[in-house]
Amino acid sequence: MDGMQILISEDGEVSFDPDFIDQAEADALFTRLRSELAWNVEHYTIYGRQVTAPRLVCWYGDAGANYRYSGVDHTPRQWTGTLHKLKARVEARVGGRFNSVLGNLYRNGQDSMGWHADKEPELGPLPLIASLSLGATRVFKLKHNRSGRIVEIPLQHGSLLCMAGRLQQCWKHAVPRRPGIIGERINLTFRAIVTANGVDAARTV
Repeated sequence: MDGMQILISEDGEVSFDPDFIDQAEADALFTRLRSELAWNVEHYTIYGRQVTAPRLVCWYGDAGANYRYSGVDHTPRQWTGTLHKLKARVEARVGGRFNSVLGNLYRNGQDSMGWHADKEPELGPLPLIASLSLGATRVFKLKHNRSGRIVEIPLQHGSLLCMAGRLQQCWKHAVPRRPGIIGERINLTFRAIVTANGVDAARTV
């Protein structure tokens, strides 16, 4: 993660590159990904009640990189050429390896992500997650489980954020609603699923 800004180093690490992809290329990538990815409406169950996720989602990756969260099983679609090239660039920047990516499409400021931590068993005990943002700027909030400390990070067009170490054990994160925002945002979170054969693709390169 050479050259990335360290924003959090307490109980895990958050690093950030606000200019990972320049604006012209980010514009083109947003248009391509918006049209070529299989964006879906997702439903999950909370306390016996079915809820519709306030965003569109998609899941791509290597064969066997299955992921279950919010009570929903996700079998990856095959990598597109665009996603696979982005994966290689992100891996080179953060010094890790990934075998899957979760895409979220925030259609406007009403779409959101509630407080949670990415600590499903498939991610292993110390997951490395790299988050690429394209489109409208949204605020990414982190809250420390013990102290209650809150950190807010504006994730702008073309930026890359990386979460590592014990962060998922010690912090929660969210993308809150911002009703005044009308633009769309695509967020790609590259992950390493521990597959059925025990392969952990998060090992450093």
